[in-house]
Amino acid sequence: MSAPSLTPTTADPARRPPLHKTPVPPPGGRFGTGLRRNLTAHGFLIGAVVCFALFSWYPMVREFLLAFQKTEGGETTWVGLDNLTTVYNDPAFWQAWRNTLLYTVLALLLGFVVPFVVAIVINEFQHGQGYLRLLVYLPVMLPPVASVLLFKYLYDPGYGLLNELLTSLHLPEQQWLQDPDLSMLSVVIASTWMNMGGAALIYLAALQGIPGELYEAAELDGAGLLRKIWHVTIPQTRLILSLMLLMQVIATMQVFVEPFLLTGGAGPEGSTTTVVYLIYQYAFNFNNYGAAAALGLLLLVLLAGFSAAYVKLSRAEDA
Repeated sequence: MSAPSLTPTTADPARRPPLHKTPVPPPGGRFGTGLRRNLTAHGFLIGAVVCFALFSWYPMVREFLLAFQKTEGGETTWVGLDNLTTVYNDPAFWQAWRNTLLYTVLALLLGFVVPFVVAIVINEFQHGQGYLRLLVYLPVMLPPVASVLLFKYLYDPGYGLLNELLTSLHLPEQQWLQDPDLSMLSVVIASTWMNMGGAALIYLAALQGIPGELYEAAELDGAGLLRKIWHVTIPQTRLILSLMLLMQVIATMQVFVEPFLLTGGAGPEGSTTTVVYLIYQYAFNFNNYGAAAALGLLLLVLLAGFSAAYVKLSRAEDA
């Protein structure tokens, strides 16, 4: 009779060697690694929150409080709606709103349509699109002051390039920035050239995402260029167009840099006085920060209401 073997057999489930090795936890354990990872993520998040709180949220809250306060002799008192009444009774109040709305309409006619047309033209080129994109975006990279000085030279009534061109064509010269009927249009043209590069590149990216089969089907149906744009390009880019429309209305309602640098802000007979420039005057020329905050609050409420209505209508159309 043989002696029992002392070597463990694999037939015994209790003594079978494990098929997989248990992973060795890293130094510090899983809890330590996860904690360090979370601390890093929360550190970046806290930094962003602090920046937004200091430079976005706090100014908004402070403006809301200033709109109902008045500071005299270092003492701040609550005045209720007196600041709103002061702003409303200002003769420049309604003129500033009319000029701002006029600028917004002109900017939509030029600054919203022109970049889309430019993007369509660039998209039709098979070669050299990179150089064309750089050429279109170049004005955005220039400092606003440099761009404004360029247009002040172009608009100059004495030696400006535009008047020289009109003279060569035997047409009468124009007072581009001195004529109340032309000053706002001149500002819009300069602003369109300065800011259309970013919008044109966004439109171009949207156009390049449209499937080519749609254009081929439209060509088979006998559609020309305009019909392809109307029935294919615009429907396929409707989401981008609607978003850019909302952003452009918000941006143009807050215009300040272009009229301030081109016409000094008010312009001839107040023709380029905008709401934001009137806010600037209240705050830094009249030292009436309460009235400036009240006018800024009105602008905020108007833009917020427009944004909410626009989003609601967009959702109703998509439903």
